[in-house]
Amino acid sequence: SESRLVTPEFILEIVAEHFSISVNDLKCGKRNESLSIPRQIAMYLCRNMTDIPLKTIGILLGGRHYTTVIHGIEKITEEITVNEALNNTVDIIKKKINPS
Repeated sequence: SESRLVTPEFILEIVAEHFSISVNDLKCGKRNESLSIPRQIAMYLCRNMTDIPLKTIGILLGGRHYTTVIHGIEKITEEITVNEALNNTVDIIKKKINPS
């Protein structure tokens, strides 16, 4: 099976689907926990699975500043080393995005 190009849009779709929210939820301004974690995971995966710039990730996620994106990525990077459930979640989503 040919490997499909992983686009940021595709990552957002899979993350949203995994958490049973909409891509719009990921892009909206709401800061509640139920959306901020998926949003930060989306930032983290865009950073690790594509080569788009941080600034572009921010724009994709509703026009967030790139410093917000850096914070989100750092938070997930740190959190997955101590939080096994989150680490598993991120792993599952990665495999959905790129099943190879």
